[in-house]
Amino acid sequence: MFTILVVDDSPFIVDVFVTMLERGGYRTVAAYGGEECIEILKTVTPDLILLDIMMEPVDGWQTLERIKENPATKDIPVLMLTAKQLTPTEAQEYGIYIEDYVLKPITHRELYDAIEHVLSRRQAIKSDMDMARQSGFDTEIISEYARLSKSIDVNKRLMKILETTYNFNDSKARVSDEISRAIKSMEMNIKFQESRLQQIKGELSGSPQPK
Repeated sequence: MFTILVVDDSPFIVDVFVTMLERGGYRTVAAYGGEECIEILKTVTPDLILLDIMMEPVDGWQTLERIKENPATKDIPVLMLTAKQLTPTEAQEYGIYIEDYVLKPITHRELYDAIEHVLSRRQAIKSDMDMARQSGFDTEIISEYARLSKSIDVNKRLMKILETTYNFNDSKARVSDEISRAIKSMEMNIKFQESRLQQIKGELSGSPQPK
């Protein structure tokens, strides 16, 4: 059974998501703010953290940074679950740290699907890494493969959110130059990462280079 830490400064919201998750067969731990989340992580290692952004006095992004700065907690997957619309700046700055960004309100099925996507992607990447290690490939290229595999998937999901938020594909919608540049930059970065990932996959499908 997977354990999920739910973090929100609203007890009502925490209770709602705890109920939803337990109904879906997950074990839950509740934290009613960023500071409590950090304290709980000193003794509990969940399989995933659902983290709200709009909290006080420590918001979700600040909490995320503290989680990722700590070697003991940096590898715990974090899914941002919030009513706050994602901005291109946030997508570029925090995309490397998060597993997904899910907007409230959300149905039971949407929540379960988001969690299962994160956990299954994580397991698939781990299996690929284990196979590559067993085949004798270099640690650096295996780590790069894992980083790119996750980053591309996360950034594509963030791009979909941004395109929906700013009606980017609607010719009648007015999008500021700054937002347009940021989204184009993300698109170019994804294409670059995909090209590099394909190159790495080609290397991993062959034989390890002698050291």
